Amino acid sequence: MKRSFGLAVLLGLAVLTACESETKTIKGDGDNMNMSHDHHSAHGSAKTNGAGETAHEHGGGQTGDIQANDVNVSWTYADGQEPAAGVDTKIRMAFTHGGKAIESFETTHEQKEHLIIVSKDLSYFHHIHPEYLGGGVFEVNNRFPAGGDYKLIADFVPEGGGAMNKTTWLQVKGAPLPAAPVKPDVERVKTVDGLKVTLGFDRLAAGQELMLTYTIEDAGTGEPVTDLQPYLGAVGHVVILSEDAEQYLHVHPMDEKGSGPKAEFMTTFPHAGVYKIWGQFQRDGRVITVPFVVSVP
Repeated sequence: MKRSFGLAVLLGLAVLTACESETKTIKGDGDNMNMSHDHHSAHGSAKTNGAGETAHEHGGGQTGDIQANDVNVSWTYADGQEPAAGVDTKIRMAFTHGGKAIESFETTHEQKEHLIIVSKDLSYFHHIHPEYLGGGVFEVNNRFPAGGDYKLIADFVPEGGGAMNKTTWLQVKGAPLPAAPVKPDVERVKTVDGLKVTLGFDRLAAGQELMLTYTIEDAGTGEPVTDLQPYLGAVGHVVILSEDAEQYLHVHPMDEKGSGPKAEFMTTFPHAGVYKIWGQFQRDGRVITVPFVVSVP
């Protein structure tokens, strides 16, 4: 089963003030992203086709007065400068519906908006939470590690609508890093920040509901970890993107109140292909992000 959320996860929220008078505004060129918020009930996936708006199933279908196709967002990068690597970039998002500002947003997993930022090769991942300034406007700072193309995914639930997302591609000035291939992991075992994390599936096939199971141990002692802390109101969060960043899934655990050593997530990969999966957990006050790459037949 799955249930929509409005998104999960993460790091470095900046408290910001209103936007400078001189700004550069970019209209989202990827506003239509196939997206699934999976949690205890089934949902459809979402796809970016580079034009139009976002369709998204939420609790058995989008309900309410606000439909995703009627929601727009203007992405603004402050101070009239091109975003550059290695320095803070203020990102401003203004949400409108029918030409008017959306005033109210639901709080989902402790936040009114979840912003996912990935590099084109998916080697960089950041899940942050912009501050709501009112009048449909959110702001946050992000420091891009290198020049190149990045996809920004705004994940939110306007009051009177269902869970939806809006996306854009952003080009950042600066020397790019060599592109990292998105290669499936031979073994689904990673050690990150002192945790040994194993990812398993009950089966792996496109178009079928399946279970992801994370098993977490102390890397030093081999003992099961049973003291995971709630992160954004749950034992963990999972974000999944297809290799081309077209398919986006945000998945929440079957048992939100768990503390390890296992965390189970149910989802459906929309089609065959290569996907990158980021699992996020919290222990000792630190958020730990564990990436895996899988090939889905």
